[in-house]
Amino acid sequence: MRFAFTDDQLMLRDAVRDFLAKEYTATQVREAWAAATSPSAPDGPLGRPVWSALAEMGVVGMLIPEADGGMGMTALDQVLLIEESGRAALADPIVETAAVAAPLLARLAPELNRADWMRAIASGHSTVAVDLPVGSVATPFVVDADRADLLVAARDDRLVAVASGALRCERQPSVDGARRLFTVEWDGTAEIVLAEGPAAARAVAEAFDRGALGTAAQLVGLADRALEMTVEYVKERRQFGVPIGSFQAVKHHLADALLQLEFARPVVYRAASTLAEGSDDRARDVSMAKAYASDAALVVARTALQCHGAIGYTVEYDLHLWMKRIWALAATWGDAAWHRERVATSVLGPRPTH
Repeated sequence: MRFAFTDDQLMLRDAVRDFLAKEYTATQVREAWAAATSPSAPDGPLGRPVWSALAEMGVVGMLIPEADGGMGMTALDQVLLIEESGRAALADPIVETAAVAAPLLARLAPELNRADWMRAIASGHSTVAVDLPVGSVATPFVVDADRADLLVAARDDRLVAVASGALRCERQPSVDGARRLFTVEWDGTAEIVLAEGPAAARAVAEAFDRGALGTAAQLVGLADRALEMTVEYVKERRQFGVPIGSFQAVKHHLADALLQLEFARPVVYRAASTLAEGSDDRARDVSMAKAYASDAALVVARTALQCHGAIGYTVEYDLHLWMKRIWALAATWGDAAWHRERVATSVLGPRPTH
């Protein structure tokens, strides 16, 4: 058995990396911070050419069936591309729309005129916000709720869709200025029920795992870029007449951070494979991936900040854009502690109650 990505998967990853390196630099990340608070900013990712270009490359519609305008591929094909979106610190809702909502609506949305929605998402003309619980705990905030065309939410034993015009959104602060967080409300009459009872529970569980996996992949990409930026910095920053990267303590810090990242990366890829195969171990493997990726990214962020010194704290320096995204995503779709608990429950069973 060959445990490696195919040449086609790697070629598409390289194409996305090259595109984002040219078209979505730190300048664009800063613009996303500014646009998040500007009343005159274009409405969401649809006003920016990067989202449209990613749709043309097939990234947005990767999990949508070919008959509906997508590529009909799997989470294993998608994981490398989501990782690249993290590496670029892409502010657009690619996890929510492409990894979570697209495959969910592809199966459960006949009442929404499914084919039209699939084509609108795959072509980059529509985005979808998601409001799903972490386990039995409701998530307090929804990403890009004010600029999405549709909200998919879990309420009680129902999975529902709500058109954007029916939503009441209230902006909430975020440590990452490019992440637009909202609390949302709507009238019950605006809901379209996609699934109820056990069918809804199964759909929500799979959608949650797709979101956790996508976020884990983004964390790997973010950490990879933050570590790369730090290595570049310690080669140039001089102290006592030599680059600080020549100091043994700095080398050890960076080596430890790289070790954490390289342990996390294959765990994320394994979870993508498990999800693509529809294995019964999906939840366990996804939780391992999110826990490993969150821990590794936080270690990389801390190491990067320490090696940069005081300049790492400044908003003028690019590192903080990646570091704050890491802090935000490490706590999103379940933090490392929550996912470790889920792995333990999967392996050992529920904790006894007294």
